[in-house]
Amino acid sequence: MTTPAPQAPYQPPQQAPAPQNWQGAPGGLYNSPIPVRRASLGDAIASEWTKIRSVRSTMWTLGVMIVLLLGIGLLSAIAVSASDADLGNTPVLSLGFFGVLLGSICVITLGVLTIASEYGTGMIRTTLTACPSRSRVLTAKAIVFFLLSFVITTVTTAVVGVLQTAMLDGVEPTGDDWLRSTVGVGLYVATLGLLSLALGALIRHSAGAITIMIAVVLLPLVLAMFMFSETLADLQRALFEYSIPNQLGAFYDASVTTSGPSGWEPLWIILGVTAVTMAAAYFTLDRRDV
Repeated sequence: MTTPAPQAPYQPPQQAPAPQNWQGAPGGLYNSPIPVRRASLGDAIASEWTKIRSVRSTMWTLGVMIVLLLGIGLLSAIAVSASDADLGNTPVLSLGFFGVLLGSICVITLGVLTIASEYGTGMIRTTLTACPSRSRVLTAKAIVFFLLSFVITTVTTAVVGVLQTAMLDGVEPTGDDWLRSTVGVGLYVATLGLLSLALGALIRHSAGAITIMIAVVLLPLVLAMFMFSETLADLQRALFEYSIPNQLGAFYDASVTTSGPSGWEPLWIILGVTAVTMAAAYFTLDRRDV
């Protein structure tokens, strides 16, 4: 007879080892290995830069503005050169005024769309969920839009000015003339666009805000042209002097009137108006639902 093989002593089943927590999180809770930090203004700026350069409205509005600045500036220089007209004391750089006036409408449109379009599509809810600080969102939008508009306007007006002075014989522009017709115009147009952005934050409707801004640009000058009564002479003069086309012309020494803002004064005026409107936008943005 064969003897039975000895049986192994009974051993209780062993439990599987508990999974280790990431970074030793207490209580068995998951802790992501990706470091978590508080969002900053730089993060909001990076987000807004991604938005503004990835939407088609930016390409179309700024693209049309560049075409207007270059096209009208060069066509006016070609027309003057072909007619053999004597510019006399007229600054050569003043021929860029007409393109800038029309191009500013494009910047106004983009300024409104930068924020008002998000209200139209509902994207503003996602934006404010990702960045609950509404003032930070508005600040990031303002910084990105202002810098983009300023750089493109300044560079384009400088190129137009160089081409015009090379094509035409006239009074040699001074350093101050160059500074005002490039950097000054760039600052003014970008600030005008920033005013549009603030109005878009207040109105929250793209078409309405764009219509109001175009009226702000053109309506004072148009109204002044049809004021024939002597009793309205003072109002007519004020509308002429402080209209946006006349203020833009001051940077080129080509104002509609002989009085009114001159030199860098139009920039301080538009900065003051924009600062008040931006303050109202910050105030209402924190106190209204989306």
